[in-house]
Amino acid sequence: MSDILTASLTPTQAAAALAQAGQTGHPVAPLRDRMADLSASAAYAIQEINTRAALAVGRRLVGRKIGLTSLAVQAQLGVDQPDFGMLFADMAVGDGEMIPAGRLIQPKVEAEVALVIGRDLTRERHTYLDLIAATDCLLPAIEVVDSRIAGWNIRFFDTVADNASSGLFVLGSQPRLLREVDLAGCRMEMRHSGTGPSPAEAAAGVAVVSRGSGRACLGNPLNAAVWLADTMVRCGRPLLAGDVILSGALGPMVSVEGSACFEAEISGLGSVCALFA
Repeated sequence: MSDILTASLTPTQAAAALAQAGQTGHPVAPLRDRMADLSASAAYAIQEINTRAALAVGRRLVGRKIGLTSLAVQAQLGVDQPDFGMLFADMAVGDGEMIPAGRLIQPKVEAEVALVIGRDLTRERHTYLDLIAATDCLLPAIEVVDSRIAGWNIRFFDTVADNASSGLFVLGSQPRLLREVDLAGCRMEMRHSGTGPSPAEAAAGVAVVSRGSGRACLGNPLNAAVWLADTMVRCGRPLLAGDVILSGALGPMVSVEGSACFEAEISGLGSVCALFA
């Protein structure tokens, strides 16, 4: 596949290069430097090729992630809207379950609010009430983002084509009802510690590495969820009962280096922990 990595790419070749990078752990150069069409639709077409390939081999689609919900990050990448990626069942990691070294290429973590949908969202245009009625419960979440692009040297085209830089996701285990949580006002704090064999070693060096609130996610995570519901209908992959929505980062994402424990606590939702071997 060396010609794929150097020549001008077709969408099919770009999708194959990203898939190979994920399988081998060897990232590729930015796609934007080797594509003739740098439109959003072209990037999503590449993502869709790999989505169909994943479904064809039996991977189960269980939800979506929303990215670029920070206005500052949107400005940095020169866009005026979020993006989305697909979540598959084999990307789910249990709360406190160890993530093996080498499973991801260059992981980073960010804390989010996850919405679990209880009914299909198939309207052309959705409202807050539609999302409120459709949300079964909320969970704290840590998204472990990853990039198949070398050095995280990405722009909007690269991250969209690369399934919105998806990696894994960790959900908390104590669901809350929407009416119990102030989504806009909820506060988030993510702490980092070691993963030593004893509680004392694990607690040593605990540091707060990210802080934020629900307002960092387009003003309110429900704003992001409404955008996603509408967008998924237009794309022909509407959100269905049982799907999970990772609604977007509540604070800055943090790089993962070596063995580590990241615990995110969101007011009203509790905590969730991602462990890295």
